[in-house]
Amino acid sequence: MRIRATVVAAASGALALSAFAVPASQAAQQDGVHAATAHLTGVVRGIAEDHHTSTVTTKHSAFAANKAAVANKPAVITKASVNGGKAIVVTATETKARKIPFSVTATDASGVVVAAAGLWSGTNDNSFDPDENSIACKVINKTTTTCTGSVTLKPTQLKNVDATAWHVLAVAFGNDDNPDVDQPGLNESASTVRLQRASQLTVDATPEPVKKGKTITVNGKLTRADWQTNKNAGYGTQPVKLQFRKKTATTYTTVKTVKTSSTGVLKTTVTASVDGYYRWSFAGTTTTPAVNAAGDAIDVK
Repeated sequence: MRIRATVVAAASGALALSAFAVPASQAAQQDGVHAATAHLTGVVRGIAEDHHTSTVTTKHSAFAANKAAVANKPAVITKASVNGGKAIVVTATETKARKIPFSVTATDASGVVVAAAGLWSGTNDNSFDPDENSIACKVINKTTTTCTGSVTLKPTQLKNVDATAWHVLAVAFGNDDNPDVDQPGLNESASTVRLQRASQLTVDATPEPVKKGKTITVNGKLTRADWQTNKNAGYGTQPVKLQFRKKTATTYTTVKTVKTSSTGVLKTTVTASVDGYYRWSFAGTTTTPAVNAAGDAIDVK
């Protein structure tokens, strides 16, 4: 994760901040994207330099001749994603860096030498960078290339506020670009991907066994990862479905919906009828994934 104050000047490809006055929250987000852009551009620029040769091939001599009179057009990002667009779920106790896959497709009249993606969020003005050694590119045709690799996600640097939609920032250099001086093609928000706090759900139906017609009490608790305490914490005031499956059935049906307490606790009662399994089912939110408790068996006598 990169903090904006330390990376704004990290690369010569950084975009200039607007001179116009903007609200503080918007300005903070602009700082975040420009910092992420600066750093990711620097990373990809370095890779492009490794592949770049000062001699322009005969095939691309027209680009060299035209460059003196007309500014070279940057590569165009046509598609970019991290984790295939699927939410990235992080537990409370993760400490090891995770490699999250990315894919970037870009086009340039001269072909594309390299492309990569990173993640940034305006919430804390931070970013996660691609692993330079992971990047591999496949030429689709003479103008289009798809590059894949991984973004390094460091769970220990996450705060709870980071459970949100992160922007996928993509950068690409064309074959005719001189990475020392030319600007890359970039898309500051080519797509988004959500970071979510891992969820857990328990269930306990009692008594066991129970006589038909008697009351069954179903307890449970909904918790989710707290990235700042590295523990799981109750998820309060959330609607959770109580579901039942007969012993001979294969699917659950919803009995009722109950809201969790302020600490994530669930409790309700039902009348015993037939043997089967009770479970709680949480549909999820934008910050927390859906989860089902394992079914708890009830033996009705």
